[in-house]
Amino acid sequence: MAASPEDRIEQALARIETAAAARAYATARLASRHTKLRSRIEEAVASLDVLIARESQSVAD
Repeated sequence: MAASPEDRIEQALARIETAAAARAYATARLASRHTKLRSRIEEAVASLDVLIARESQSVAD
C-alpha cells in the first residue's frame, strides 16, 4: 500500500529537519575551527613582530 500524502509530508519534514541539523552542526564546527585558526594566526603574527623588532634593534646597535 502506498504511503498517504500525510505520511510523505512527515517523511519529507523529517529529512528536512535532519539536513538542517547537520548543516547547523557543520556551521558551528566551521566557526569553531575559524576561531582556533584566527587565534593561531594572531600568535604567529605576534611572534613575527617580536622577531622583526629584535632584528631591527640588533641592526641599529
